[in-house]
Amino acid sequence: MALLTSLFAGVSGLRNHQSMMDVIGNNISNVNTIGFKGSRVTFSDTFNQFVKAGTNPTETTGGTNSFQVGLGMKINSIDRNWNQGTFERTGITTDLGLQGSGMFVLKSDGQKFFSRAGAFIFDADGKLVSPQNGAVVQGKVANNDGVIPPGNNLEDIVIDTNLKLPAVSTTNISWGGNLKSDSELTRTQEVIQRGNINSSALAIGDSTTATTATVYNEYGDAYSFEVVYEKTADNVYDLNWRLLDSDGAEVTTGTIPDLTFEDDGSGTWVLDATSLALFDDVNNRVNVPNSNIDFLFDATTATQNSSTQTLSISADNNRIPNVVSGSVTVFDSLGTAHQVTLKFTKIADNLWTWTTSVPGQSTIDGQPASTNGTILFNADGTIDRANVSPNNPQLTFVPKGGANTAVIDLDFGEGFSGVTQTSSSSVVSALTQDGSPSASLSNLNIDQYGNIVGIFSNGSSRNLAQIMVATFNNLNGLISVGDNMYSAYANSGEPRIGSLGEESGTTVQSGALEQSNVDLSEEFTRMIVSQRGFQANARVITTADNLLQEITNLIR
Repeated sequence: MALLTSLFAGVSGLRNHQSMMDVIGNNISNVNTIGFKGSRVTFSDTFNQFVKAGTNPTETTGGTNSFQVGLGMKINSIDRNWNQGTFERTGITTDLGLQGSGMFVLKSDGQKFFSRAGAFIFDADGKLVSPQNGAVVQGKVANNDGVIPPGNNLEDIVIDTNLKLPAVSTTNISWGGNLKSDSELTRTQEVIQRGNINSSALAIGDSTTATTATVYNEYGDAYSFEVVYEKTADNVYDLNWRLLDSDGAEVTTGTIPDLTFEDDGSGTWVLDATSLALFDDVNNRVNVPNSNIDFLFDATTATQNSSTQTLSISADNNRIPNVVSGSVTVFDSLGTAHQVTLKFTKIADNLWTWTTSVPGQSTIDGQPASTNGTILFNADGTIDRANVSPNNPQLTFVPKGGANTAVIDLDFGEGFSGVTQTSSSSVVSALTQDGSPSASLSNLNIDQYGNIVGIFSNGSSRNLAQIMVATFNNLNGLISVGDNMYSAYANSGEPRIGSLGEESGTTVQSGALEQSNVDLSEEFTRMIVSQRGFQANARVITTADNLLQEITNLIR
């Protein structure tokens, strides 16, 4: 009987070491299977047969131990190693690798499965699926506003590859920048006529060639100021001037009559006292309120003789007017782009005008549209909000092409977060505008929290869906069903569905796949152990057989 016990013990060793080899072989065969988790085998002994029972110690004798002979061994457990596998970069957006204990949730034929293998693709209907069996990845799909619904209700992740975003009309522009506090006033303040009139070249009734200067109103708009001398008698002239707008249209004209030149005793003829008195800050003031023009004209230094004519004219000594501008592209309700320009001009210390405009090619009537006002700054350089005129500045225009009337709020900011006036250089630009043209889906990104973000042709982005994951109390309770998928079973516990991140303790890496966590060096070591165990148990069986052979030979 004892020999038969050893024989059967050896058989159990052979059988269970063969199972260990089966597990090792499966691990090694899946060394390159994405998301694969290797398994291990542990053994335990089976029942033990009493040869002699132990006894209790007494007052006169000591106790004795029990004698037992084991009846072999059995498989104690086959467990999976759920340690994290390494990532391999693929660069494919829909290749996803999980970092943490969560598992992808997939649905096929109404049944839920779970997987660590994240090699997914979009099928012809836009579903995110496993390419092995078409199981659909589960998650939550965003609404038309890009908002992911709350809760943990799962649905098929479906992305419409033909998705388009409607145009969004611009309703607000936020501006920022700085206006140099010690800038000169923008408006032209003085125009001076200099040089000599060649009297010998002019007959009575003739006029000099016009001299022209560019002058600016308080909004920085350019005008032309032309001056002509008409000879009415010897040494007597009428000074005729006119103001032209940027299109060459005449805005206003004026005449300073009977300017008389007299010899100053050195051969140079200068204006006499009567003529000089005409330049009295009233007669020589060019003031056009409707055009915001107001400057003084001074021609008192002009001379007359028979020398070459050298007349010239300059505005504010030819200084460059102080105009600070910035522009931004905005969009109407049809997504058509329009250029909005904001222009600041200084009219007094701490006081500036502002003008916003769109060109005529953007409006239905072909005429430029604009609005303007004033803005006052505090002594610290911040905007005095109570003295922004109008209180709620807006630009309104009717775009050509059939779009709705555009009404755009202009936000100059407050404190030091918007437009300021300090000693720094002048620069103004748009910080933000809330419009966009219509666009089509051009690309997809997946962030670490499983949000599938659509990138559109206009550069904007929107959440389209969110991948959810499942966690289990006991991962070893899951059963493998093939195709890198698992199913919940008796001791796994119910799946807890959650979002990636803090809720599940799991994040996802897009463009990467989790590799098998099988360690070949460890598996080969276990293979040697399994082989030696199998060989040793085989020797037990052959030795027991030899002993039985000797026993049967006793009858000869």
